[in-house]
Amino acid sequence: MIVLAAAGNAKVFWYVTRGMGVGALILLTASVALGVVTSIRWRSDRWPRFITAALHRNLTLLAIAFVTVHVLATVADGYTPIGLQDAVVPFISPYRPIWLGLGAIAFDLLLALVATSLLRERIGYRIWRYVHWLAYLAWPVALVHALGTGSDARLGWMRWTGVACVAVVAFAVMARAALTPDAPRPLSGGATVAALLVPLALLVWYQSGPAKRGWARRAGTPTSLLAGRHSVRLRASRPPAPSSVALPSSPFSSALSGTLQQTSRPDGLVDIVVRGRLHGGAGGSVRIDLRGQPLGGGVSMTASGVSYVPARTGTVYLGSVTGLDGPRVFADVVAHGGQRLQLAFDLNIDAQRNVVTGSMSGTPNGTGE
Repeated sequence: MIVLAAAGNAKVFWYVTRGMGVGALILLTASVALGVVTSIRWRSDRWPRFITAALHRNLTLLAIAFVTVHVLATVADGYTPIGLQDAVVPFISPYRPIWLGLGAIAFDLLLALVATSLLRERIGYRIWRYVHWLAYLAWPVALVHALGTGSDARLGWMRWTGVACVAVVAFAVMARAALTPDAPRPLSGGATVAALLVPLALLVWYQSGPAKRGWARRAGTPTSLLAGRHSVRLRASRPPAPSSVALPSSPFSSALSGTLQQTSRPDGLVDIVVRGRLHGGAGGSVRIDLRGQPLGGGVSMTASGVSYVPARTGTVYLGSVTGLDGPRVFADVVAHGGQRLQLAFDLNIDAQRNVVTGSMSGTPNGTGE
């Protein structure tokens, strides 16, 4: 019998990857800005210079810790074909090679910063200083990596996070140029021009790339993953016309009988499709799609889809799985008119014969937004 793993378990790594990646970018931005402030030896009576230096160092170490967890969670996730070597060696990953490669470069620069800091007494201050300044390149490279590789690049909160990070560093660079009157004029002017032109170049690239539809394909996402993590495309479609038959308006229960189909994918995941006929109650037919990592005779879900069609109606309810508890499956679906149903399945799966029996209960849950 196939046992289905808890729905949220397989997504934990994905959420950790996203959270740690964005957190690392914010911390790295703050570290770079403080590093610029430290370089002009800014201080006040209430804020000694050593506090800025210590905060800069600690933020950098915290950013490196976030990046490390980000890398480990990405590899452990298993949804994308990314290995540890892809996090260190640039441009060898089959998944978005250019943009993931930039992340590997940023990670390598941070690792070089840690290594030279630990060996500072042996390699000397001058070499450490050169590597330290080179590590500042990790920030713009990490920013482009986040926008080019991240799945949230088109979302408003990520867009404004990127804008804020660029604004903070640009302000720090211009402040350094303005507060260092004895600096060579070409150097000071070059820093100011760069602080203005680099954000403009990033904006143009973002608007023509990650902000547009189809970026995932152009960025190098394998075809097998383009269906997406959170949705499995269902064969059911919206009804051509409203049904004249009343939709379920009170809790109901139906017996279920159907078939099971399991298919292995090139990326190591499996697709499980349950098709069933419903007897009694509202009747009709149902389809459950699950995609996930094979796990001890079952699957740890990473994507799902549910289609339910009550008997004698042209209405199709579409939604996704919201919870798994062994042979129990929970789903939320919504009809074209906005009516929502909460579905609960109790399944008995015979994997040898690919036969599914059990029951489905439904509870109307108002109208969707």
